[in-house]
Amino acid sequence: MDRDNRFRRPPFMQRIPLVTRVHRILQSSEDHFAIVLLALITLLPTIEVILRLFRTGLHSSAEYVTHLVLAITFAGGILTSRQNRHLSLSAITTSVPRQWAKWLRFFAGGIATAICAALSAASFSFARDGFSPDQRLGILPLQWIGMIMPAGFAIMAFRSSMAAADRWRGRLGSMLFAAIPFVLSTWFAPWIPGLVLPLAAILIGAAVCGTPIFAVLGGLALLFIQANGGAAAVIPNEAYSMLTGPVIPTIPLFTFAGFILSEGKSGERLVRFFQALLGVLPGGLAVMAVVVCAFFTTFTGASGVTILALGGLLAYMLSQAGYRTNVTTGLLTASGSIGLLFPPSLPVILYGVVAHVNIRHLFAGGLLPGLVMVGVISILGIQAGVIHKATRASWNLREILSTGRAALGELLLPVVIIVLFFSGATTLVETGAIAVCYSLILVMAVHRDVRVKDLSRVALACLPIIGGVLVILSAANGLSYYLVDAEIPMTFASWMQQHISSKYLFLLLLNCALLVTGCFMDIFSATMVIVPLIVPMAAAYGINPVHLGIIFLTNLELGYLTPPVGLNLFLASYRFNQPLAMVIKNVIPFLLALIAAVLLITYVPWITTCLID
Repeated sequence: MDRDNRFRRPPFMQRIPLVTRVHRILQSSEDHFAIVLLALITLLPTIEVILRLFRTGLHSSAEYVTHLVLAITFAGGILTSRQNRHLSLSAITTSVPRQWAKWLRFFAGGIATAICAALSAASFSFARDGFSPDQRLGILPLQWIGMIMPAGFAIMAFRSSMAAADRWRGRLGSMLFAAIPFVLSTWFAPWIPGLVLPLAAILIGAAVCGTPIFAVLGGLALLFIQANGGAAAVIPNEAYSMLTGPVIPTIPLFTFAGFILSEGKSGERLVRFFQALLGVLPGGLAVMAVVVCAFFTTFTGASGVTILALGGLLAYMLSQAGYRTNVTTGLLTASGSIGLLFPPSLPVILYGVVAHVNIRHLFAGGLLPGLVMVGVISILGIQAGVIHKATRASWNLREILSTGRAALGELLLPVVIIVLFFSGATTLVETGAIAVCYSLILVMAVHRDVRVKDLSRVALACLPIIGGVLVILSAANGLSYYLVDAEIPMTFASWMQQHISSKYLFLLLLNCALLVTGCFMDIFSATMVIVPLIVPMAAAYGINPVHLGIIFLTNLELGYLTPPVGLNLFLASYRFNQPLAMVIKNVIPFLLALIAAVLLITYVPWITTCLID
């Protein structure tokens, strides 16, 4: 035996560099902290519902839950930054020479570092001065809880600088960007109003280069507010107010429930049931694919999880039945956000919070429009099935009953949610917590698809999406505050009334504007920024608030299919291993059909209002 090998330490005894060990400990601490927060957000409302049966309850449980959401926002945002998964526009960096891409990445990361550092400083001022020393949540002073915000933004600033380059020289250079906001606000404060347009153009350019959307929105809010003499601490103040709102906990809860179902074999059980039920029809497999996608999208908030979780299975089944690849790709890509209007869709909830519209009315109003959207895609799938002479399953009642019994738990989940919420038995947050518990029991105890040791992996899979969405909302709310404070919505409404007298022309222009918005903004940030603009204008034309909400959501639903931010396009390209240009070409017929459906929903308000009148 070689003498050197004889005395070499086995792998588990070899020394690990101190920096690496510290790095691993910090990452593990971040992961466990975020998982504990998600568990508490689930447990507290569930315990509240149980105790209510005994005519008691938890003291201040709602307040604890909302502040846990504040914590999980930044814990999730830190995880998202660590994985470099914040939503961004990166179209240019994928189509330029490698050397240019490196510099664009450095620029985008430096701008993100600068904005996160400025938001951290503003959040520190807010946490220090925004609460009195005697304000407490249990035994914790609110000042201490508020410090989660500056700490979170500071860590995200550091992670942004790490993502800006592969070498430490470039990373240190990106850290210097953090000084830019402080130099501007200190030395060039008198000139900032005159620099608004150039600085805003730089931020928009940074967005195209790959700077995360939350950083761009936060940067614009900082720029506009300080240019008008406001304090930067307004942004974290607005973020705190929004994140501790009574309905916001539903976002992590329903997202978690969706991920639990996707990690189990719920999708496969639903596919088998609807295949047995609808496979006998012409194009029945296409209809099955659309229905299953709609089911999953209601829980995941059109985050693309549907395409990633079920796309491969559904694509294989459709291709085996005789559907051509172009139809399969287009159908599944378009179906990835098709269930956006059904309860408990997160965009519907968020719209109700921002626009101050009854969420129950929004869900009721969105039921028929949602079915119209599903029907349009299903008709195209049936047409393709007839043209391509796709194979059809034979009618088998025993198979229907067998697969229906296997998928009964999944089929009952929407019913449980609707009954509990619409009956008033539980609040929306409590309904979300019950949905999580129901999903856990279903996949762990009933079907045993997921083991206890797998829960941490499932939680860590959904936390970056939770954090990414909530951080976007917190940054966008600051920009919304500026728009309302500057009376921009009222100015727009007045101008529209003076120049456009027809309600129908206004609706057409609104549809066009929202489609363009969907090309460049995700649905969550668009809700925070655009909704305050359009609500006063729609009110001036006498448009029903619920109808306006459904128009907005259906248009933004198409944003998942429109470049350059069409998230479903990128995910479909990745999942189906096809060039992005080919995916776009395949989805165009379905996109045009959905646009026609949106116009029908827009100009026939009865489809929306008949269930709420």
